[in-house]
Amino acid sequence: MNTRQDGGTNRLDDAARAGWLYYVAGNTQDQIAATLGISRQTAQRLVSLAVSEGLIKVRVDHPIANCLDLAARLKSRFALDLVEVVPSDPSSSSTTIGIAEAAAAEIERRLRSPIPLVMGIGTGRTLKAAIEQLPPMECPQHKVVSLTGNISPDGSAAFYNVIFTMADRVKARSFPMPLPVIASSPQEREMLLNQPMIQPTLALAAEADVTFIGIGDLGPKAPLYEDGFISESELKALQKAGGVAEIVGWVFDREGRIIEGITNDRVSSAALPSREKSLVIALAMGERKLPGIMAAVNRRLVNGLITDERTAAALLASI
Repeated sequence: MNTRQDGGTNRLDDAARAGWLYYVAGNTQDQIAATLGISRQTAQRLVSLAVSEGLIKVRVDHPIANCLDLAARLKSRFALDLVEVVPSDPSSSSTTIGIAEAAAAEIERRLRSPIPLVMGIGTGRTLKAAIEQLPPMECPQHKVVSLTGNISPDGSAAFYNVIFTMADRVKARSFPMPLPVIASSPQEREMLLNQPMIQPTLALAAEADVTFIGIGDLGPKAPLYEDGFISESELKALQKAGGVAEIVGWVFDREGRIIEGITNDRVSSAALPSREKSLVIALAMGERKLPGIMAAVNRRLVNGLITDERTAAALLASI
């Protein structure tokens, strides 16, 4: 009987994987067959089984055993309060697929609560992809506050600042940060952050019950550099100082320590809310982000993580 149950569980696990690869990652049945090492006919049957068993609802609603095991181990090892691990697509180099959908589900779940909450929102490609997955909702009981400025160096709206998109989707009270992401000088930063209209937003950000942020790497294609917020010389200076990643503009090293000076004394972002009193969830996956994720969870810059299997396994292997 146990053997039969195990076989059934494994069959559903395979169906969930095939369903995820087909409906979320957009693989063809031939690609699924190659990825899972099965025939095309078997891949077709698994996708059909995923539908017939109710595992497919836009997102794959099935806990894959390996993902659950990795999540439990990460949670225990790094003393995290929330961990979700989604299946990896071996053929994809995307740093958003899968975790954007999982993050959207987590955000939606919290927004559907009738109890008022303050939700902090960072910035970045993964978070933007997650917000775009949210269904239209009416959430007047909640407050959504941005941790980052929304103005690019040329004066245009920062493309990956998602506060306005989210406010439009969920109809919650929104509190943007009408500031440049990085000020032109430390003096300008101080002046801007002390403005009467900014102080209440900073205070609200500090009170966030749950916060969702991305982790940007500091490699040659660092988002801060590619999006025009820092120059090439500043990027190199941050790298030379030991910077490996950033959260809402704050650059930190492999130990999770904030780099002194350079651009960090001009960042207009709010400080991350308390990880002792609230939940700060990072959405991040991929080899380039591994040093930053490791530093963030080790230093407890975050106490929640949504990632994929490959990244989760790499984090555990790095211990």
